[in-house]
Amino acid sequence: MTAPLAPGAQLRHGRVSLALSFFVQGAVFALLVTRIPAIQDRYGISDGLLPVFLAAVPVLAGVGSIVIEQLVKRVRPSRVLRCVQPVVCLALLAVGSVGSMTQVAVALAAFGLAVGALDASMNMLGVSLQRAYGRSIMLGFHAAYSLGGIVGASLAWAGAHWGLSLGVLYGPVVAVLVPLAVVVGRWFVDQRNVAGPGKPELAQPAEAMPGGPGTPGAPAATSVSPAPAASAVPVTPVAMRLLLPLCLVMAFAYIGDSTVSNWSAKYLQDVLGSSEQLATVPYNVYMVTTLLGRAVGDLGVRRFGAVPVVRCGTVVAAGGFAVVAAAPGAWAGMAGFTLLGLGLCVIVPQTFAAAGRYAYDSQGAGASDMAVARLNIFNYVGFLIGSPLVGALGDAWSYRGAMLVPMALVLVTLVYARSFGAPRAGYGDRHERPRTADVG
Repeated sequence: MTAPLAPGAQLRHGRVSLALSFFVQGAVFALLVTRIPAIQDRYGISDGLLPVFLAAVPVLAGVGSIVIEQLVKRVRPSRVLRCVQPVVCLALLAVGSVGSMTQVAVALAAFGLAVGALDASMNMLGVSLQRAYGRSIMLGFHAAYSLGGIVGASLAWAGAHWGLSLGVLYGPVVAVLVPLAVVVGRWFVDQRNVAGPGKPELAQPAEAMPGGPGTPGAPAATSVSPAPAASAVPVTPVAMRLLLPLCLVMAFAYIGDSTVSNWSAKYLQDVLGSSEQLATVPYNVYMVTTLLGRAVGDLGVRRFGAVPVVRCGTVVAAGGFAVVAAAPGAWAGMAGFTLLGLGLCVIVPQTFAAAGRYAYDSQGAGASDMAVARLNIFNYVGFLIGSPLVGALGDAWSYRGAMLVPMALVLVTLVYARSFGAPRAGYGDRHERPRTADVG
């Protein structure tokens, strides 16, 4: 018989597997959004109809997140994630391979619904692992997502450079990512079996849930008693009015993010007079600085606590928008987009962490899952609002002035900064909470 893994090893395996899941999602999403023009050309989608297709994806993703909020009352988030991540990958392949506009609409609808469930369940597991570790690790998961986005965008560029069809580009990538997602899913660690402060339970991998220990090829479980089934746990969602500050912060952060992704190239070329080639650089710089900021952000949270890090990120992001709005030329504009990446990158992961922590402290693990799913909806709200808002303001007023609006919205985070935690929720060094397991 295989000896059971130590709790610390289980948590480490869960952390690595979830980071890989974030990486896969970042790559898949980048492969979709960076090839929108090619998708439009392949299926003959008109310029008037394209915004409908693009808006449908985040709307359906919001629906998927709402469904998951109810589903996790009975089904563990790890099982949801294991099921929906391959679906997202296969939906991407379908987008590049089907034969008609109707079929691609169905594929995009499936992608949107599955992405909503995927984003919510990934962040649920990230919040629970952070609590089990007793120190900030949430930014690291989102750094893996950023890295996946850079890889996916690079593959999309290569496909466009070599003139590859969407099916030829997506096929090999999906052939690698689907098996990877299935394999790493065996090691997910579920929230309701994760030890929190003062909790006697030890973490178990997803395969060690009821029916797991005797399953051939499944990782061995610890000898502790399993947590009750999800359906046996009474769950009361946190009141929306209590989550509203964090929901607003999430929406405003994604308005800022969508401003960069949708308008940075046009702004640099049309407003700041850059060349077409140089106009492609700001978003790449933004993605790289987002990755770097998230890679080191956990260290800042451990050292200073979540609230100072969020405040600092907010000020840096607002400064980035101010530099972009006032930039005399293209290089100054790129400096502003660099600051935006460094500032915005810390806000979203810490917002998920704060919502999950608050719900868990007040009502338990099930409420934490539901709070994360509810908060995740405002990710898509911000994405839907950001691009048309800046475009409308730019046409009616000026694009320089339009950049001040997301700046003002991001600054609202300073008003709600206290919502991100108290000294006992600092997760690290000066704020370390007692651990129930040695996680290394």
